[in-house]
Amino acid sequence: MIRFLPIPSVRPVVAAAVFLALAGHPTLAEPAGLAPMAAHHATYKLSLLKSKGTNAPASATGVIDYVFSGSSCDGYTTTFRQLTELQPAEGEARLNDLRSTTFEDGAGTQFNFKTTTKNDAETVSDLDGRARKLPDGKTSVELKQPVGKAALGTDVLFPTEHLRRIIMAAERGQKLLSASVFDGSDTGKKVFYTLSVIGAPTVAPISDPAGKTDSLKTMRRWPVAISYFEGKKEDQPDYVLSFDLYENGISRALKLDYGDFVLAGELTDLHVTAQASCR
Repeated sequence: MIRFLPIPSVRPVVAAAVFLALAGHPTLAEPAGLAPMAAHHATYKLSLLKSKGTNAPASATGVIDYVFSGSSCDGYTTTFRQLTELQPAEGEARLNDLRSTTFEDGAGTQFNFKTTTKNDAETVSDLDGRARKLPDGKTSVELKQPVGKAALGTDVLFPTEHLRRIIMAAERGQKLLSASVFDGSDTGKKVFYTLSVIGAPTVAPISDPAGKTDSLKTMRRWPVAISYFEGKKEDQPDYVLSFDLYENGISRALKLDYGDFVLAGELTDLHVTAQASCR
């Protein structure tokens, strides 16, 4: 599942999907009956879908480049880059450049992250840190850049682990999920509260050429909409992420709703590689 990182000059947007909030949180060593996570390289073309209000851009273009690799034995590595150019109603266009590299072990107990955010070539955020689950179930964060520490509490999942949870929930026919998610974005110390809605599965034909590849054209997918909250869930969400999620973890038909405007992400290129096997 693709991760979405902040556009600080507009408003924060985070990364990831939601996980199923189950007691105990068992490890995710490829649960029986689930398709293995697909190692893949995906490219998405961004465009402005909707815009409203005085703070909304007049136009927007961009691209997301996303690479996912690894296995439940060796852990999972992702590299991500999002370039977004926003043209306001008045003034010059702004270019936002977001780059991230992460590693998560197969048990979902350790998460390393490094993220750089630039606006018009000027670095506005540079994060380098590690989060890990402690024996008491709590999660701790250690930052090397900037130096710092944080305690995140219990029942917090990392990106690949909660992606497996949402696929498990979809397989079971569950429609609503809530969760606390940490992906190393924003300040590198923040937990996001999420509420997800999962639609009915489908294998209906689609229009984007990348989604017609042999690895996807007969695979089930579910429409998913996730609302992200920085505070209590009684408040309005800070943003909403929507997408089609395949059972092997690949996503298409992205929608990034920032409130004042919505970006659409079309899957334009996809390369699926051989799944790494456990040794």
